[in-house]
Amino acid sequence: MILSTVDWLIIASFFLISLAIGLLVSARAGKSSSEFFLSGRNMPWWLLGVSMVATTFSADTPNLVTDIVRTHGVAGNWLWWAFLLTGMLTVFIYARLWRRSEVLTDVEFYELRYSGRAAAFLRGFRAIYLGVFFNVLIMASVSLAAIKIGGVMLGLSPLTTILIASSVTVVYSMLGGLRGVLITDFFQFIIAMIGSIGAAYVVVNLPQVGGLDALFQHPAVQPRLDFLPDFSNTDALMTLLILPLAVQWWSVWYPGAEPGGGGYIAQRMLSAKNEDHALGATLLFNVAHYALRPWPWLLIALASIIVYPDLASLHQAFPSVDIQVLKDDLAYPAMLTFLPAGLLGLVIASLIAAYMSTISTHLNWGASYVVNDFYKRFIKPEAAEKELVRMGRLTTLLLMIVAGIFALMLSNALQAFNILLQVGAGTGLLFILRWFWWRINPYSELTAMIVSFFVALYFQFLHPLLFGAVPSSSFQLVSGVAFTTFCWLTVTFLTAPSASETLRRFYQKVHPGGPGWKRFLQNEHNAGRLAGYDAGDWDVPRGILMMVTGTFAVYAWLFAGGKWLYGQTMWAVLFTVMALAGTGLTMFLYSRRR
Repeated sequence: MILSTVDWLIIASFFLISLAIGLLVSARAGKSSSEFFLSGRNMPWWLLGVSMVATTFSADTPNLVTDIVRTHGVAGNWLWWAFLLTGMLTVFIYARLWRRSEVLTDVEFYELRYSGRAAAFLRGFRAIYLGVFFNVLIMASVSLAAIKIGGVMLGLSPLTTILIASSVTVVYSMLGGLRGVLITDFFQFIIAMIGSIGAAYVVVNLPQVGGLDALFQHPAVQPRLDFLPDFSNTDALMTLLILPLAVQWWSVWYPGAEPGGGGYIAQRMLSAKNEDHALGATLLFNVAHYALRPWPWLLIALASIIVYPDLASLHQAFPSVDIQVLKDDLAYPAMLTFLPAGLLGLVIASLIAAYMSTISTHLNWGASYVVNDFYKRFIKPEAAEKELVRMGRLTTLLLMIVAGIFALMLSNALQAFNILLQVGAGTGLLFILRWFWWRINPYSELTAMIVSFFVALYFQFLHPLLFGAVPSSSFQLVSGVAFTTFCWLTVTFLTAPSASETLRRFYQKVHPGGPGWKRFLQNEHNAGRLAGYDAGDWDVPRGILMMVTGTFAVYAWLFAGGKWLYGQTMWAVLFTVMALAGTGLTMFLYSRRR
């Protein structure tokens, strides 16, 4: 593509502003590791919430949604819509608990909750496992999208795209720490939303598409418009709807949708001013992520079915693109090539913004694990704060280099998404229960993590060698969850709980309550300790009720938006009324809770 002078000026201005933000906050970020990784624990809910939304709006997200829509239709998005249940559980139950813990990272939580060498090993092992291995895979997936966008829209080679896309990101991430990431995220999210909405408007009104009415009436598009999968297709119903809603949301660890919160979501909650700001941030994130953003992507994905009905048409239009990365997710950047000058530059800047916001968060988050939970904890406990900040900046650079190399090995976004789901299958229930069941110990966590990892390796490599084919993703998910859960529960009952002193200190700090702590508190009361603490003094049942009503409200807003676009007024009004009712009920329950 040939970009106009206006396009290049918009892109250059975006890069300069992002760099300027990093430079402006670099001095403050360098004061201490707490400033570099948590912004001094003084961030407001709206900035944190927008940052969460910006981070999950990565360059690969529209590509992933396009891949799903072209393969399974709009209903295929239940693969990620189901994670709203996890998000609302975090909002109304776990946000306050995380803020009370006052740890610097969610990995540091392990030595607050568990005791002994096993807890220390778990903290160090998981810091590297998540901060390096998992983190690199996520960033590689996001960088893959940048490769495809650069190849289709700018004609760049994969290596050139990676070098350009990562350079500015890694510089302002190294300089500004989390504060720089948060402020840049806010600016980048505005650009990203303007770009995606503008792109959807232009694409839908292309002559080949003919507007919204023509789009929704096209015979190739109509079968893909339903919000629910075809109930007569048992395989699709099970894979796309039943398993995500019945199993996936609570059983799978996935970045940004961890059961009970975790990762960079926990990092945002830990950096909030107080518990209320932590809750408000996660609520804003879930509403915007699931109800506000999807439809521009969905419209472009549906329009791509008309313009590029199959992979052959994509290959014919972009013969220079490497056949290895020529998949359905390429259709999203392909549709953006129709944008006019000016808007094209803005949309490219918005995609760069989406890429940079996600990568910068993962760089800072991963570096926080490596520095706080490995280097400081095990290598050099006496390290000064300035040294920890230097290590954070060096780790940021190294993580970017490794992620860029790994990105060249992937072929499509959905491939990486499925790998991440399988690796985390079966661990989610443990992350939910560890706050509320005293019996869970570090061996439970180690077992869940190791077993789920080797189950994923088995299905990806060993099973095809033994049986000649890779089993369905549904079979992998259910069997992986069942086997992993059985293993960690067995180990929990066969091993001793953490030391009473550690459990007592954890309960006094976080006071989770609930029947899972009843036996422990009874033992403490009998020994004359923890007087005045009552396991029945908890608000989780009301929190679960708010989770249900909040989830109902967000789904209703999502579907109301779709029905208004489809021109189905009666359904649109009905979903809007349901959304207002769900929102009102959730607000009422929250006011009573306070």
